[in-house]
Amino acid sequence: MASRRSITFILLMVVVGLNLRPAMSSVAPLLTRLQESAGLSATAAGLLTTLPVLFLGLSAPLAPALAKRIGSERALSAALLLLAIGLILRGLPIPGVLFVGSAMAGCAIGLGGTLLPALVKRELPDSADLLTGLYTMALCLGGALGAGFSVPLTQLLGSWQASLMSWSLLALFALLLWHFHMPHTTLANTSASPKSGILRLLKQPLTWHVMLFMGIQSSMAYIVFGWLPTLLVDRGYNEADAGWTMAVSIMCQLASALGAPWLARMGRNQRPALILVLLSTAIGLWMLLIAPLAWQWFGATLLGVGQGGSFSLALSLLVLRTANSRLAGQLSGLVQGGGYTLAALGPFGVGVMLQSGANTSQIAWLLIALITVCCGFALLAGRNHRLDDRSGELLVVVTRPRSD
Repeated sequence: MASRRSITFILLMVVVGLNLRPAMSSVAPLLTRLQESAGLSATAAGLLTTLPVLFLGLSAPLAPALAKRIGSERALSAALLLLAIGLILRGLPIPGVLFVGSAMAGCAIGLGGTLLPALVKRELPDSADLLTGLYTMALCLGGALGAGFSVPLTQLLGSWQASLMSWSLLALFALLLWHFHMPHTTLANTSASPKSGILRLLKQPLTWHVMLFMGIQSSMAYIVFGWLPTLLVDRGYNEADAGWTMAVSIMCQLASALGAPWLARMGRNQRPALILVLLSTAIGLWMLLIAPLAWQWFGATLLGVGQGGSFSLALSLLVLRTANSRLAGQLSGLVQGGGYTLAALGPFGVGVMLQSGANTSQIAWLLIALITVCCGFALLAGRNHRLDDRSGELLVVVTRPRSD
């Protein structure tokens, strides 16, 4: 039976997770309006969608060092405070703060998203992969809220600036809950410094397999967050319909985010589940961006199922491929840092392609080709291998398939 501490932690994890996507998904439905009112070119708009992802990747490797210095709990409090400040800044009528606030929000999301998997591994190690699915579901729900309510909030509050700033209230609410109810534990001494731990991990091919899978599938996600409504408007949708199409797609991520780790447990390894969700993503993109418009909702559903499942499994790999919470934290920082830095090229690349005259169909086929490459890394990362340093040396060991 779950303890009170465990239940409290799970609820806090969900509330924090809700905050780690609206900063990005709330911009996409307003991107056309931002280009018109703020005079942003397609390249500048691509930079705006890229900055949060780029700084997410740059800040993620700093999370283990910050956790070692002040503790994971207080580090997550600092990340939520930074997120709230960034969300407020990007709506202020000051030149350049839209980009500065977006970068700050990305840093906060990078820190929070890296700290949470390690905390899950520490608090509930036996169910870490399944709880990662619940955490991912919270991320997807937050993303759906950002996409679906961005335009209505603009109409209700009178401006896109107020709409973007309003998401800081959710971050402040999460900060207060986390500050007063977060789990407390003493700082553990570790023989390896974060720097030396990262260097050891970089020498392991398994680290690179997980990182590249994370990077490519995340790039697909942030292209959708940043550009899907714009690409749908180019196909003939109006602004509100495009935003709701993305919101429906993200809402469909909820079920797959929660269910994918259970599906992965049913096989001998995670390979079949990884390939299945990537295939669903590719077909969904084809239906939305290439196939006739009649496939809109079926395409949105498949895209959501694929992306929710692939992201949930990517985070699950961080705990499944490590033997303890310390290694999970180090791998999380490294994989999310490198993966999201790579993912940042996606939204910016789409902006450059649009600026150069590429059409929606050409962009869609390029994305499908990248998903095919991602399948190769999924086959490598999905094997039952695990990083273990209990012998004093970092080794890759083969683990037995789960029997539960």
